Amino acid sequence: MTELNFRRHRRLRSSQAMRSMVKETYLHKEDLIYPIFVMEGENIKNAVNSMPGVFQFSLDTLNAEVDEVVELGIPAVILFGLPAEKDAEGTGAFHDHGIVQKATRQIKERYPELIVIADTCLCEFTDHGHCGVVEGEKILNDASLDLLGRTAVSQAKAGADIIAPSNMMDGFVAAIRVALDEAGFEDVPIMSYAVKYASAYYGPFREAADGAPKFGDRKTYQMDPANRLEAFREAESDIEEGADFLIVKPALSYLDIIRDIRNNYTLPIVAYNVSGEYAMIKAAAQNGWIEEKPVVMETLLGMKRAGADMILTYHAKDVARWLEGK
Repeated sequence: MTELNFRRHRRLRSSQAMRSMVKETYLHKEDLIYPIFVMEGENIKNAVNSMPGVFQFSLDTLNAEVDEVVELGIPAVILFGLPAEKDAEGTGAFHDHGIVQKATRQIKERYPELIVIADTCLCEFTDHGHCGVVEGEKILNDASLDLLGRTAVSQAKAGADIIAPSNMMDGFVAAIRVALDEAGFEDVPIMSYAVKYASAYYGPFREAADGAPKFGDRKTYQMDPANRLEAFREAESDIEEGADFLIVKPALSYLDIIRDIRNNYTLPIVAYNVSGEYAMIKAAAQNGWIEEKPVVMETLLGMKRAGADMILTYHAKDVARWLEGK
């Protein structure tokens, strides 16, 4: 044995104290963004069947949810809206009395310091379920940009701290930046869904947001899961157009993309831990196949290790409790 020459890596794993001392990656409550679904109506708290623990809230039940978020120390929420009526242009997205605008005003009046992020898209508000203007079965890029700009301005007027456009139209960041600046909101940042794939992991979200397309799919504007280099082009365009944050969506199957973006750009990166990723863990945990807490924490830690600065996740409330030892 005296002739063996090898390194003893286990020396730094010998106790919890030693492991903590050399720990490289940390997950903090400040990293978390919590999604909330708001809808028109009264006395509504609808469970989303495919996403255990996630609900749709009317404005009169929203305060209790936001109270809990604030008590847990989660610094930011992102709002998704379900309107009472939909039309071809998604006008409910950019009305001053739209559901996201009303929810934003309500939250900011109650908790001015809570960061409210507004998802800026049309799909939840259009009767066809696509993220832009439709002609026949073609999604029109340039005609959609004006509506997205109007949506962003109305959300900023309502008090949104961050505008988060998720539509993947070419030029959407440029159009929104110009619209915000011209309306006097030059200090409102844009959290762009810069790298958003046409993923099968979005299924449960479409139930929660009632935003499934009524025809076709979104592959003409969301990215092909097979492509890596395309992510650089998308990120570069959004940076040039004025993005302040870059979202990579989904997260779990695209950790390599998160690392690529982190290695090449300096803007804050947000990993979107999407609905399908959440639902798989919840289903496996409910069946006793996995232990939920360590799997969730390992999953989110992997996103941080890959290079994410923040994580948009439906697990946020549970994670905040776990980080406090609850």
